[in-house]
Amino acid sequence: MKHLFCLFLFAVWSLCGMHAQHVFTLDTKKLGAEIQPTMYGIFFEDINFGADGGLYAELIENRSFEFPQRLMGWNTFGKVEVNDTHPAFERNPHYVTLSDAGHPERRTGLENRGFFGIGLKSGMEYHFSLYARSAGSAKIRIELVGSDNEIIARQSIEINGSTWNRYTATLTSTKTDAKGLLRLFLESKQSVDVDHISLFPGDAWQGVLRADLVNDLKELHPGVFRFPGGCIVEGTDLATRYQWKHSVGPAENRPLNINRWNDCFPYRLYPNYFQSYGLGFYEFFLLSEELGAQPLPILNVGMACQYQNLTNDQCHVAVDSLQPYIDDALDLIEFANGETSTPWGKLRADMGHPQPFNLKFIGIGNEQWGPLYAERLEPFIKAIRSRHPEIKIIGSSGPSPDDNDGKQFTYGWNEMKRLKADLVDEHYYRDPQWFLNNVTRYDRYDRKGPKVFAGEYACHIDVKASESPTARNCFEAALMEAAIMTGFERNADLVHMATYAPLFAHVEGWQWRPDLIWMDNLTTVRTPNYYVQQLYAQHRGTHVLKLTEEGKPITGQDGLCASAVYDQSNKRYIIKVVNTSDSPKEVTITFRGLKQVGAGEVIQLHAPQMETFNTIQNKEQVIPQSTNIQVEGNELQTTIPAKSFMLYKF
Repeated sequence: MKHLFCLFLFAVWSLCGMHAQHVFTLDTKKLGAEIQPTMYGIFFEDINFGADGGLYAELIENRSFEFPQRLMGWNTFGKVEVNDTHPAFERNPHYVTLSDAGHPERRTGLENRGFFGIGLKSGMEYHFSLYARSAGSAKIRIELVGSDNEIIARQSIEINGSTWNRYTATLTSTKTDAKGLLRLFLESKQSVDVDHISLFPGDAWQGVLRADLVNDLKELHPGVFRFPGGCIVEGTDLATRYQWKHSVGPAENRPLNINRWNDCFPYRLYPNYFQSYGLGFYEFFLLSEELGAQPLPILNVGMACQYQNLTNDQCHVAVDSLQPYIDDALDLIEFANGETSTPWGKLRADMGHPQPFNLKFIGIGNEQWGPLYAERLEPFIKAIRSRHPEIKIIGSSGPSPDDNDGKQFTYGWNEMKRLKADLVDEHYYRDPQWFLNNVTRYDRYDRKGPKVFAGEYACHIDVKASESPTARNCFEAALMEAAIMTGFERNADLVHMATYAPLFAHVEGWQWRPDLIWMDNLTTVRTPNYYVQQLYAQHRGTHVLKLTEEGKPITGQDGLCASAVYDQSNKRYIIKVVNTSDSPKEVTITFRGLKQVGAGEVIQLHAPQMETFNTIQNKEQVIPQSTNIQVEGNELQTTIPAKSFMLYKF
C-alpha cells in the first residue's frame, strides 16, 4: 500500500513537472528604457544573387557587355562582333555590332536567358530598352520566348542615325514561364551597334526594384537598413571593393565590378556573378525612405578582406594614405544630406531627390579586427567628428562574438571605447545552444561607452541532406533567434540595433544558408526566421517593461525566455514568451498596476517538428496564427506550448 502511495505521489509530481506552474509579474506602472526606432532592421548584402538577379529587377545578364568574357550570358548567331570604338558610355565602353549574316535564309542576333532564366508572368508588361546607332536605316526585332521555344511576344524597332540614342518597346507576356529568354535579331541588311540591352517588369518599384521583394521588406517594418554589405565592402582586394561613387549617376555609366562571392566558395562557384551597380547607393537611400528605415551605409576603411589576406598586410592602404577613403566618407554624407548647391548634393538632386535623405549613421569597416583596423578607423572618426558631429559612427568588434579567437573580441571593444565609437557592430553565426546560452549576454555588459549593434546574426543548424535549399531556415533556428531577441529587448538601453543576415537568396544561386527571404524567378518565400523578425519589429513598443518571475528576469529557466514592452503610441502592453523546452508550460502573468486587462490578441508561431521549414512550393508550413482573448481582472492564465513563440498584446 505504501509502495502504491509513493507511485501515486511520483505520478502527480511528474504531471506537475510536465505542466509546471510559472507566475510572471509585469510591472505596468514604471516604464523602463526607451526602445530605439532602429531596434529591429534589415541587412542587405549582394550574396546569393541578392542584387542582380534578385532585388534589382533587371532581367538581362551582362546587359552592357562588360563582363571579362564580353559575351558571357549571351548566345549569338550570325555575325556578332564586340567593339569599343566611340562607345556610348565612357565607363562601360563595350558594345556589339550586328551585321548581315551573309545569306538571305540566315539571321544575326542575340539571346539572353537572364539569371537562371527570365521569369515571365501572364499579362505583365515588360519594358525593353537599348542604346543603338546605325550608319543607315536599320531594323531589329525583339522577342520574349518561352522555355518551350514558343514566341510569347514580339516587337520591331527602327534604328535611325549614326549617334547613340535610346530606343524602347513594351512587350506583354501571354503566359507564365519561369525560364523564358529574350531574343533580339537584325531584320535589315544595314548593320547596327547596340549597347545596354535592358528588360524590366512593368510592376518594378520605381521602375528598378523587384516588387514582391520590396513588399516583403515593407511588411517587416524595419527600423534600420544596413547596406551594401558585408564582405563585399572589403573586396577580395581593394580593387574589387564596393565603391559607392561608382554606384551613383546614370545607371548606364556605372562601371561593372566583380562580386566578392564570384569564385569564393569552390562548392558553389558562380563565375558569372558580377555587380552592375544598377542597384546603387541612390536606390538604397530611396528604398530606406520607402521602408521608413534609417539608412546605414557601410564604407571601406582602407582594408581588403582580412580573411582572404591573413598573411599579407601589404594589401591594405597605409595609414598615411587614407585620405581618399576618408574623402569618400565625407562625400557620402554630403551626397545624402548636403545642400543642392554642393557638388554631391547637386548630384542627388539631379538624380531626382533634391531633399536630403536625413542620414544619421555611418559604419566604417565591416568585420575587421586587431590593430590594423583600429589604427585606420581613428583618422576616419576624427575627420567625421570634425565635419559632422551629428553623425553617429559604427565600428566593428571583429568577426567573432567572444574571445575564442584569441582576445580579438575584447581588444576590438576596448579600442571602440578608446576611439569613442557610438555603436559597436557584433556578428554571430552560431548553433542553437550558443543562442540559448547568450539570452543573458547583454545583462552583464558595461553601460558606459558605445551601444550595441547586432549587425549580423543567425542561428546555424546542420541539417540532413534535403532537396530544398531553404531547409536550414527551419523552425528550430527561428525559435532560438526569438529567444535571444528577448535579451535584446530586455537590454534596449544598450542594444540599439539588430539585423538578421543575410537577407536574400535565390534558390538556384545560393552560396550561403540560412537566409531571411528566398526567391525564384517568379515568387518569394518568407522563412520562419522572417516571421520572428516581423513579430518583433511590428511589436517593437516604445519602452521596456519589467517582467520577472520570483524577482528575476525570465532568461531560460525551465526553458522559458520572455520580455515585455509598452507601446505609448498605441497604448498597449506587449509580452513575448519563448518556450524552448519539450513540454508545455502553464503560466500566469499578473499585470501589476492594472485592475482590468480586458480584450487582447495572442499570436503563436509553432511548427509540427523543429525541422519544419517553408519552401517555394509550400510557403505556409510555419506562419503566425492569431487568436483573440479576453482577460478578466489583471491575471492572464495561459499555456505556452512546447517549442513555440507566443506574443500577447493588450
